[in-house]
Amino acid sequence: MVDYDGRMGSVYVAGRGMSPEGVRRWTAALAAYLPERRPVQILDLGSGSGRFTPGLAEEFQGPVYGVEPSDRMRETAERAAAHPAVTYLKGSAEDIPLPEASVDGVLMFLSFHHFPDQLKALQEVHRVLRPGGVAFLRSQFADLMPDLFWYDYFPSARAVDAGMYLTVEQSQQLARQAGLVPDDEPVWVTTDEPRTLGAAYERLKLRALSTFEHLPEDEIAPGFERFAVDVERDPDRLVPVYSAAMLVLTRPGR
Repeated sequence: MVDYDGRMGSVYVAGRGMSPEGVRRWTAALAAYLPERRPVQILDLGSGSGRFTPGLAEEFQGPVYGVEPSDRMRETAERAAAHPAVTYLKGSAEDIPLPEASVDGVLMFLSFHHFPDQLKALQEVHRVLRPGGVAFLRSQFADLMPDLFWYDYFPSARAVDAGMYLTVEQSQQLARQAGLVPDDEPVWVTTDEPRTLGAAYERLKLRALSTFEHLPEDEIAPGFERFAVDVERDPDRLVPVYSAAMLVLTRPGR
């Protein structure tokens, strides 16, 4: 399990931050599945340092609840991602501190693979969603892994990442067991902005991706050394932009 109260919590904002435009693109993608009326109540489940919660509050006019088990991440969010319509709560995916049928939407943004009991978490998502409400499962999927350019520097990274995630079908089956109805296929969202090799290196060297918590130590330093050599040769080369897969899950009823 990744310790977000330790080293990861100290580098997460710098290594995983998202631009305001990137956040706007994601909230626009979610808005296509949520009511046009405002306000719309949103739960950001595994809200971390709060990179999404203020943007969700702006788009949907709140209230937005950020539920996060890590004290350090939650304290960072309360300090750096405060918003009048946002409330950060200590809690877990398996024990969400909200009443039944209290939100219109639930965002799980790259948090699902950290949930110790994913079925129970989805049952809790079902509980807090209003009938007709929608959950957004933005995750990697073992059968849809992107061919990330930086995998070339770390020989085990692709297999390590794939081992963290369920397949699309497994995720859909868990959702059905929890009473949620998944769309047949993932939605693909392109929100990343072009980034130079040098900028990508500066972010990646912070090791703010959970991948690095599971890589063999003897791969990490040599991998970054090779990466640094390529950056020195061509720092302004643009790295690929990848589309992101997201499952849309609906609580039946109105």
